[in-house]
Amino acid sequence: MKKILLMGIIALISALTIAACGNDNEGSNPHEGMDMDPGSEESMDMDHSGSADVPEGLIVQENPTYAVGTKAILETDHMEGMKGAEATIVGAYDTTAYAISYTPTTGGERVTNHKWVIHDEIKDAGEDTLELGTEVTIEADHMNGMDGATAEIDFAEQTTVYMVDYTSTTNGEEVTNHKWVTESELSPK
Repeated sequence: MKKILLMGIIALISALTIAACGNDNEGSNPHEGMDMDPGSEESMDMDHSGSADVPEGLIVQENPTYAVGTKAILETDHMEGMKGAEATIVGAYDTTAYAISYTPTTGGERVTNHKWVIHDEIKDAGEDTLELGTEVTIEADHMNGMDGATAEIDFAEQTTVYMVDYTSTTNGEEVTNHKWVTESELSPK
């Protein structure tokens, strides 16, 4: 009898844990400008936290508007819980940021207007800013199925890009080394 009761309690705890981990994004947009259902598998494949590693040769911005270690407010909603969050600047780099559209290498629906990949995360990008519509191969893994994907350049902006740490305003999740936000997506604290 004790074994049955114990198994029942474990099953109940497991069910509650799984339910608590579910994704209830009804009516929210987990990634600005992306054509996908907020509850879709693709929307849940965003790597909220990432490695502090940056592409080899990426130029550190010597005098950024937001210095490493300072605080700023996120003014963008690439992911749910980002807009309005206080961010700590982890890195500042001088490069070109691109919004791209691509079909994940893992299958699924096309992702449109993904912000941002940087020039240094594009295979054989060369030195010049890539033109809109250029087809490229991505060498970044911000999302599942991104690395190695063929993408099209939707928008390009020469800017300082920032790697940031922040706490989600919706679920309290600690996000570290988020890549990338542009200078125009930050405001002073």
